[in-house]
Amino acid sequence: MSQHYPYIGMVKQEVNQPIAFPSQHQHPPGFEYLINPRPIFDYPGYVGSGKLKGKVAIITGGDSGFGRAIAVAFAKEGANLTILYLNEHRDAEETKEYVEKLGANCLLLPGDLRDPSTSKSAVAHTMETYKQLDVVVNNAAVQPYTRDIMDVSDEQLENTFRTNVYPLFYMTKAALPYLKYGSSIISTTSRVAYEGASTVIDYSASKGAIVSFTRTMALSLAKKGIRVNAVAPGPSWTPLSVSTYPPDDVAILGTETPMGRAAQPFEVSPTYVYLASNDSAYVTGQVLHVNGGLIRYS
Repeated sequence: MSQHYPYIGMVKQEVNQPIAFPSQHQHPPGFEYLINPRPIFDYPGYVGSGKLKGKVAIITGGDSGFGRAIAVAFAKEGANLTILYLNEHRDAEETKEYVEKLGANCLLLPGDLRDPSTSKSAVAHTMETYKQLDVVVNNAAVQPYTRDIMDVSDEQLENTFRTNVYPLFYMTKAALPYLKYGSSIISTTSRVAYEGASTVIDYSASKGAIVSFTRTMALSLAKKGIRVNAVAPGPSWTPLSVSTYPPDDVAILGTETPMGRAAQPFEVSPTYVYLASNDSAYVTGQVLHVNGGLIRYS
């Protein structure tokens, strides 16, 4: 069984936080419904206040992990959603059911983001369904575990960048004609973009590219009133982690942080709400770190 303690720092302490996990591993991309214990994607004490009312958001990798938590938080704040995912149909359906109970509309679109046509199709379906697009969240990723650069095959390297980096270009190009003044593009990078990680070499490099993309596009789109930012989570209890690391590493995930534990997805998602909302109207080109104290710079 996992050790638990009441999470300190919330107004209410009804959510227990696992600080160590049972040893486990899944094949990529990983499935949330198979993780033990299940990630906590919604904090009952989070009450929406209409920050995203009337907005429409596309979330890639929105079926599970951070993506599911982002979808839930956006739904609580009044947004309607398009969720892109690869083939994790059960996770996607669970997310759709959950956010619809919160009153949001949710369009599910399976597809391979390595193909440029997937982004074009997703934007087209979103516009057909909702007649608008206000927020793009680039969140989908792969994270291969490789300790030696000599073991990073050409095929693996290409797949990592085609999954983690290329879709940011594809989705931005597809969405840009429809994004208006006040719209927001948010990408998920990682703390390893800043401090590196010897076990996820190509993943770390791809996340560094996302930081550069974010800052460059912020400069490019500032005059149009479109803000471009990123979030850099630390170790977190998601399918990506469980499908990356060996079982013994999964068991101690996050214990190296000053807070001594991994994040739960619901602890990261409010950062995306802030960046998607008008509360961050003067914020662009920034990376917000949610990492339990591991790094304190951007």
